[in-house]
Amino acid sequence: MATVSSASERSRGTSELWMAVDAMSGDHGVTPLVVGSISAATELDAHVLLVGDEKILAAELKKHGYSGSNIRIVHASDVITMDDSPAMAVRQKKDASVNVAARLVASGEALGFFSPGNTGASMAAALAQMGRLPGVKRPAIATPIPREDGTATVLLDSGANVDCKSEYLVQFAIMGEVYSREIMGVINPKIGLISNGEEDTKGNELTLSALHRLKKLPYDFVGNVEGRDLYGTGKPVHVVVCDGFVGNIILKSIEGLAKTIFSSLKKNINASAIAQGGALLMKPAFLAVKNRMDYATYGGAPLLGVNGVCIIGHGSSNARAVRNAVRVGLEFGQKSVTQRIADNIKRFS
Repeated sequence: MATVSSASERSRGTSELWMAVDAMSGDHGVTPLVVGSISAATELDAHVLLVGDEKILAAELKKHGYSGSNIRIVHASDVITMDDSPAMAVRQKKDASVNVAARLVASGEALGFFSPGNTGASMAAALAQMGRLPGVKRPAIATPIPREDGTATVLLDSGANVDCKSEYLVQFAIMGEVYSREIMGVINPKIGLISNGEEDTKGNELTLSALHRLKKLPYDFVGNVEGRDLYGTGKPVHVVVCDGFVGNIILKSIEGLAKTIFSSLKKNINASAIAQGGALLMKPAFLAVKNRMDYATYGGAPLLGVNGVCIIGHGSSNARAVRNAVRVGLEFGQKSVTQRIADNIKRFS
């Protein structure tokens, strides 16, 4: 079996697996990135490389009373902002924190990196520094969508590739199946193709071609699925594939709907004294639903298909999201997910 020459696989021979955290790119400054890293180090015994301005990060660690050996600082003098052009900024800002984090993976000093910054920059840095796995035509962002039963459906691609060929969607299915099985713990993931109807005759030119190819995979392919199936309320499915244009629209629609529902519930409860009394009784249930729907539960969305681990976080990632992103990144290394994706791409695509 050929072995992928990636940081995650090379570092498996060491006693410590390190995750790099781009600590300068979040919407809320360095505090949640540092606090989340401390949480990962103290609660999970994880090893974290905090990447960013050395003085700022050292002061933040001191502020929160951390002086252990599980966190090290790697200095980066620059940062890529949300307003920067991703590809251009990655080329021009060589010492930007996301670039330095990706280089740590490429050099084998870290098995992966997490960034809550500019999504395009995270992808560009991962591709530029780490490269693609052999045979992978296009990496894809795999986003966990909370299901009714408390698990998650993996949606990919959710934004990396707006224009796709059918063979890309086949590879997305292969990568998503590994992720669902190894990280989400689904024994035999069911795979579906997002379309405007369940019938094989529904869809556009891309989905019709992809459907034919996906049927040939040695997986539990359930055929076309619709948007409602993402939540586990319709056709059973654990991995849903689509092009990044459709996937990103789905993802942003879900985010907007969830925000609207919780905001409306809060307003209606606050407007009624009777509802406020009931809300106290229902508070545990509300919190359970909120936690289930919270992106922080999964830490972020992995960019599958690159030669290493790249976890893309929400710009407003809190400490819990950072902790869980580090946890998921370490699971990638411990379970050889990168190598398994490479093996299956070689076998089935």
